[in-house]
Amino acid sequence: MIEICSKCGNYDWDKEVTGNVIRCPKCGDEWEFRLMPLFILTGCSGVGKTTTAIDIMRRNVDFVVLDADILSGFVNWEDEESCNDWIETIICLSKDIMQSGKPVLWTMAGCLDRLPRAYNNRYISKINCLALVCEEEALIKRMREGRGITDENWIKGSCDYNRYFMEHDSLEDTTFDKYNITGKTPKDVADYVIDWVARNI
Repeated sequence: MIEICSKCGNYDWDKEVTGNVIRCPKCGDEWEFRLMPLFILTGCSGVGKTTTAIDIMRRNVDFVVLDADILSGFVNWEDEESCNDWIETIICLSKDIMQSGKPVLWTMAGCLDRLPRAYNNRYISKINCLALVCEEEALIKRMREGRGITDENWIKGSCDYNRYFMEHDSLEDTTFDKYNITGKTPKDVADYVIDWVARNI
């Protein structure tokens, strides 16, 4: 919404953005916007992203917490354009929410590699990713006992993805920090994430 020109009504995605100033190429009008960082809490299925987000949401924090899964029902994961549209929607919503003065943290497992290529990134000062990781034995226990997951392919896929996060610092052009949650309580993890956000604002 912030890219819509209030002078000529230009809705097109053709605005020129320099720093925190938007310029409409049709009428030349310029306006400022809040340029803020975007935060992504990632990790494999079952590692505790949602549990952490819920804990954070119950506190008085200076950022907005959202789950990217709320938009996943519109995504065809086999179609590259659909996945790109999903990422664009996430960032587009974020930039509008940020105009309230609060940055946004999304919980999101996949499509991290698409974040740096998003068109709407020009409205974001920086994308910060934090991957929650876990020792494999503890992860399997969380999935089987904590969530009741019995699908062995699902468990294996999560373990493989978790192992990738543990062994790497980036996924293509998307770099990420990581935090090992093995043996940590939900409060411990939420405390860490809140501090991580504060350090990167």
